[in-house]
Amino acid sequence: MMQSKLASLTLKGFFTLGLFLGVLFSSFAASAQQAAPSLPLLFDARERLARPDLSSLVRLRFLTSVDFPPFNFTDQNGKLSGFDVDLAREICSELEISDKCQIQAIPFADLRDALAASQGDAVIAGLAVTPELRRQFLFSRPYLMLPARFVRNLGVPLDGKTAAALSSHPVGVVRGTVHEAMLAAFFPTLKAEPFDTKDALLAALKDRKVDAAFADALQLSFWVSSPASAKCCALFDGPYLSEHFLGEGMTIMLRQKDSVLTSAIDHALATLSRNGRLQEIYLRYFPYGLY
Repeated sequence: MMQSKLASLTLKGFFTLGLFLGVLFSSFAASAQQAAPSLPLLFDARERLARPDLSSLVRLRFLTSVDFPPFNFTDQNGKLSGFDVDLAREICSELEISDKCQIQAIPFADLRDALAASQGDAVIAGLAVTPELRRQFLFSRPYLMLPARFVRNLGVPLDGKTAAALSSHPVGVVRGTVHEAMLAAFFPTLKAEPFDTKDALLAALKDRKVDAAFADALQLSFWVSSPASAKCCALFDGPYLSEHFLGEGMTIMLRQKDSVLTSAIDHALATLSRNGRLQEIYLRYFPYGLY
């Protein structure tokens, strides 16, 4: 049974790989002139996680997919790339086992069964953590949270810089999504305008049929930077995080028997968070930031 990607955040059908790469590469020059967006620390700076002995480890096989840019994809040269791919390599480097590491891409639907069958040792591909999966697998600590954000039409005057300024404005949201439920719970006084699809929502925002929208920050950040938005809009207020609505965040899934390896990966993630390497990878793929 195929598990959903984290918060259903795949960009397939929303943002083509070619357009994603174009926005990504054009963003570097612009972001160089701005303050670097900050990645919130998910590990306590005072926390020191023990580094287990991996001397008996024969190899570490990361499994990922290629349909979830910017986390994993095949670039224009046919090379496996993405945030998760670079992070896996950094984890191996931090644990001093780069010569034992492999990264393999397989269809997303096969990841769970492949790990269960020991065809790999760790899945790094945006699998949503569920109670069912927790009964069968171990998970690392989260290394990235994907927040919800508002996006506003810049042609609409707002009296303030927080969500309170939207109190008299229609705010679009995709019907039946976690973001619709989250908007209602976090901002019950805002006037929500539901749309059937994200394309319809963004078209309405661009045409000023709604003044703002509430959705996934990942998709919104790339849309406002892409030609599709025609520079109509900008991220506004936030970010907003909620484990109840948005899940536990990006994690690495391992087999139940691999508690030592799980602890080693947690140690590596904590170290990469403290020494700034995780931030560097984040800026490589999210130059405009999610937060």
